[in-house]
This record gives sequence, C-alpha cells and structure tokens, in this order.
Amino acid sequence: MSSQYKDLKQECYEANMQLNALNLVVYTFGNVSAVDRKNGVFAIKPSGVPYEDLKPEDIVIVDFDNNVIEGTMRPSSDTKTHAYLYKHWPNIGGVAHTHATYSVAWAQSQQDIPIFGTTHADHLTADIPCAPPMADHLIEGNYEHNTGIQILDCFKEKNLSYEEVEMILIGNHGPFAWGKNAAKAVYNSKVLEVVAEMAYLTLQINPNAPRLKDSLIKKHYNRKHGKDSYYGQ
Repeated sequence: MSSQYKDLKQECYEANMQLNALNLVVYTFGNVSAVDRKNGVFAIKPSGVPYEDLKPEDIVIVDFDNNVIEGTMRPSSDTKTHAYLYKHWPNIGGVAHTHATYSVAWAQSQQDIPIFGTTHADHLTADIPCAPPMADHLIEGNYEHNTGIQILDCFKEKNLSYEEVEMILIGNHGPFAWGKNAAKAVYNSKVLEVVAEMAYLTLQINPNAPRLKDSLIKKHYNRKHGKDSYYGQ
C-alpha cells in the first residue's frame, strides 16, 4: 500500500475494527474517522463495507470539504458530519458514530442521560446531551452536513465545551463521540454506551433516582482529569 496516508489509514482501520470488537455496531452501521491536521484531510471507513471484509487500503481519504483525495470506494454516508466537526472543532483528532443499543434508546427517547454515578463522573461532569430532532427543512436539505450543525447548535445552546464533553446523542438517531485521536473516539463511544445502559437500569430500579452529588462529581472527575489528578500510573 504505497500512500502518503498509509499510517492514517491504518489508524482509521484499527479504530473501526475496535468499534466492531466492542459490539458497538450492527452489521455495517457505524464508522470512525481519523484526522491529519497538517494536510487538512481525514480517513474514514468506506460506506456499507462489512467489517470482516474491510482492509486498511479500503479506507478513504477525504478533505474538510468532502472531496475524496484518495480511495476507490465511496466514503461513509456520515462523512459530511465528520467533516463539519473537524472544520469547526480544531482540537479533535477522531470522530466515531455508532448505533449501539442503549445509546440509541436514549436518543430515541429524546432525553439527556442524567449523571447518576461515578462511572459517568469519571469522564464528564455534565449530563450527556441529546440534541433535539432535526427540523424538516434541514432533513430535506444537506442532511449529514446539517447533522454537524445540529451538534454544534446543541453545544452552544447548552453552553458545553467539546473538549470537556466528548459525546452527544442525536435525537431519534444515535450517538457521536470524538477525542484526541480515533482510538479515544472509540473509547468514548464505549463509555457512552455503558453509561447509557447503567442509567437505563438505574431508572428501572428507581424512577426517582437522585442525580450524583456535586461533591462526588467534582471528586471523581478531578482525580482523573484535574491538575492534581492521581488516577493511573
């Protein structure tokens, strides 16, 4: 595979295979991309290719204006959403989209995922936001591009930082997650799915379950991410 983007394609391929290995996708419903900021391009899974058939050389290279730079297959149908996020959020290196069961269930309920416990607080201090379903005129327009707008509008409306909250639910659709690279985007997708399942089960046991106390939210987030963090080696 002689390509200047060989390493980028490999990173993207491995992240997509991890998405499948973590049971976050059904059939071909899901994708991960990896960005190369220096060259203004990103690598993304080709549309509709089964994971067992996917090869690193199949990965498509696209620029931020959705032009295919390298590759013989059509890129993922969600490419325009990825491009929009890369264009407007300069500090992300990977984006993932799945149709994972519990994440999608919350998206279909059109509800934010409340912060009930420390697993959630280990990763973010806010409820996981759910963007409202897209307006009809946007659905009929440039749908995938408009999904990117939908995500940014939700973050602006809820006054959230994309560097602190690295995940979102799209109402009636499903989850998107991102991070410093493609592997972190996949990691955040799995965290989102686990937290979504835990929150669902919590509400089954106690529909009036209280939110996590602010003191515990701060403690758990800061021990991993604060200036005096002490979690890990």
